[in-house]
Amino acid sequence: MAALAYLGPDFPWGTLFVNVLGSFVIGFYATLTGPGGRVFAGTRQRQFVMAGICGGFTTFSMFSLETFLLVQVGNLPAAGLNIGASIVTWLAAVWLGHILASRLNRLGGV
Repeated sequence: MAALAYLGPDFPWGTLFVNVLGSFVIGFYATLTGPGGRVFAGTRQRQFVMAGICGGFTTFSMFSLETFLLVQVGNLPAAGLNIGASIVTWLAAVWLGHILASRLNRLGGV
C-alpha cells in the first residue's frame, strides 16, 4: 500500500502483474516439458505455448510504452522503479515456476 501511495494510480501495476504471471507460467511450463520433464511436449507444442500463448499474454511492448510515458512526464523515479521491479520480479517468477515444476517432476507416479 505504501508503494501505491508513493507511486500513485498511474504506475503500471496491471502490466507488471501480467508479466510476472506470464513469466511464472513460462518458467513452469519450460521445466515441466523440458528434458527430464514430467510431461512430454514436442518442439512445436512448446514453441506454441511459450512463444505464442505466453508471449501473447505478456506485454513487453506495453511495458516499454508505459515506461516511456513515465519518463516523458518527468516521473523518473517511477520509470526507474518500473524497470527495476519488472526485471527483478519477472526473473523471480521464472525461477519460482522452474522450482515448482522441478519439484513436480521429481514426484513419483504418472
